[in-house]
Amino acid sequence: MGIEITARTLFSKRLALLRAAISRGQIGCLFISNPANVRYLTGFDGSLGFVAATREHVFFLTDSRYGPDALKPGAGSLYETVVMTDKLETALKRLFKKAGIKKAGFEPSCSYGLFEKLKSTGAIITPVRDIVERLREQKDALELDLIKKAVIRAEEAFFRIKKHIRPGVSELAIAAKLEIAIRDTGALKPAFPAIVAAGPNSAIPHARPSSRKIAKGDLLILDWGAECGGYYSDMTRTFICGTAGAEAKKIYNIVLKAQKTAFGFIVRQPRASSKNIDKSARYVIKHAGYGDFFGHSLGHGVGLDVHEMPALSGRAPAKMLPEGAVFTLEPGIYLPERGGVRIEDMVFLREGRQPEILTHLPKDIKANTLGGF
Repeated sequence: MGIEITARTLFSKRLALLRAAISRGQIGCLFISNPANVRYLTGFDGSLGFVAATREHVFFLTDSRYGPDALKPGAGSLYETVVMTDKLETALKRLFKKAGIKKAGFEPSCSYGLFEKLKSTGAIITPVRDIVERLREQKDALELDLIKKAVIRAEEAFFRIKKHIRPGVSELAIAAKLEIAIRDTGALKPAFPAIVAAGPNSAIPHARPSSRKIAKGDLLILDWGAECGGYYSDMTRTFICGTAGAEAKKIYNIVLKAQKTAFGFIVRQPRASSKNIDKSARYVIKHAGYGDFFGHSLGHGVGLDVHEMPALSGRAPAKMLPEGAVFTLEPGIYLPERGGVRIEDMVFLREGRQPEILTHLPKDIKANTLGGF
């Protein structure tokens, strides 16, 4: 009973925030089709489900495969569930007429085919950006707990496969073992296909694992994550295989300094904009002479999607990170044909706007120098 009450309170709060956002946006209805947004609002994780929300009413649409009890008790009592027996556009036309909806917003991520169905209802259809995504930026206690468990699963998976990282083992073999280990921890799936990139391949930020075999002196990037209750983790560690050259050690320590600088900047400037947090790390790398070799943003939000709001980027709006945000700090240096370094942690912005690192694996160069090479 207690869990059910907690779930109802949770979803009720999310719906209240959604309705307030709809009122500010001056639209009669928001049609929500993004599966992650539907799950956030309802808990539903099936293959077909939509939400149509107004200031007064909220509808959940699905089909007979899931039926009238598609939503768990915590959210089900908050929604009027519509089980479609005909085409989506027909069901929406009836629903819009019943609720008096003449203007509806839709998420730009919806397909063109879905847009055409919305248009056929006769309502005025307009794109509305990031309403639910902005709500999702601030994680509640349940979401944070699931994210922390996803972190633990990812780290446990790494410890299970670390012994297999040795000379002559291919990137593909390590990636396969890592993804199997992630599932063995209880995760439904990896957060994304694991990145395992050694030697020159580590200079490609999102390299795909290849048949290349790990060799002595390689820089080895592992970027992976796990799932728990629909929420994800995301972390990266760079390893030195045996003895590293002077340049490899140099860029490793620069990247580590850049990450620590960004974290320290958040501590000292709790109301700093995401743009300036990115700039604080980028300055360290640029000042060391490697500014041209750090091309991607400093970080991104993590939750029901591996990449979600907020964005920590020089190209992002200069706005303050919201309290309750979970995001990555992942500076990197990538030297073409030579190798690269990326170090990524997940961070939670606690009450009072103080950051807490959620990932636990060591980052110093000594701990991440692998023996046996």
